[in-house]
Amino acid sequence: MPRTTTVECPGCPPLRALTFDVLGLIKVIEARTAQGGVTRVVEKWGEPDSSKCVLAASIIDRKFDPLLAVARKSGQIEILNPLNGDVRATVSNVSSTDIQSEENAIAGLHLLAKQNLESASRSCSFLTCTTKGNASIKSIEVTNSPTDSGCTAPLRTWNVCAAGNILCSKVDASEKYALFGGKGVELNVWDLDCCSKIWTAKSPHKNSLGIFSPTWFTSATFLSKEDHRKFVAGTNCHQVRLYDISAQRRPVMSFDFRETPIKAVAEDIDGYSIYREWIW
Repeated sequence: MPRTTTVECPGCPPLRALTFDVLGLIKVIEARTAQGGVTRVVEKWGEPDSSKCVLAASIIDRKFDPLLAVARKSGQIEILNPLNGDVRATVSNVSSTDIQSEENAIAGLHLLAKQNLESASRSCSFLTCTTKGNASIKSIEVTNSPTDSGCTAPLRTWNVCAAGNILCSKVDASEKYALFGGKGVELNVWDLDCCSKIWTAKSPHKNSLGIFSPTWFTSATFLSKEDHRKFVAGTNCHQVRLYDISAQRRPVMSFDFRETPIKAVAEDIDGYSIYREWIW
């Protein structure tokens, strides 16, 4: 009768995570035991500098040539190797017609894995969106030296809102659709191929006291990798809402969670479970 045994690899921790802070540091956190155990910071990348505060991050996690992108408060976007922290490319998100400021900082950043995979050159494509809704898709040459990298002109640019502030965004697994929302901005879905809006949410009905919940989305994610029509959003008024754009514009389900704002939501691989984070 055949027998199997589990062989642990001493060089591969069961848990490895990257975290970012207001001083611009990227920290590598690991747990060495199979049950998780006590986590500890094993590496720190960068020097403390509040002007380099990390506002958004995106990762392409793959065996060959993985990439990490971080958007900083200064307006710079860095492409790094997530295994050792080496900077592969640097580009400024500031142009002569788009003055970077704290009121129009980068609110969303997404590396486009499929476009990067299909590209014959060593280029890297990414989507950015600022607080004021200035969205663009750009491409940058990724080299072994960040000084040799160069960013091409934006492939596409558009505006996702006329008023309010964008606070959250998400690109679906097919990288054909993007979701945006924020303070004073209802959730809206865009077709990235033609940069056109295909759906906008409608505010929920009044509650039992006749009071409207203000539009203030803090986080959002698509529920399934196979279906861009269903997504979940968290709000500043501690609500989690499920939307289905094929059914209606208002949430098909919503519920209150504790009494503090929802800060993050993430989908599970099963396609119907979500994880959420809130402020204590």
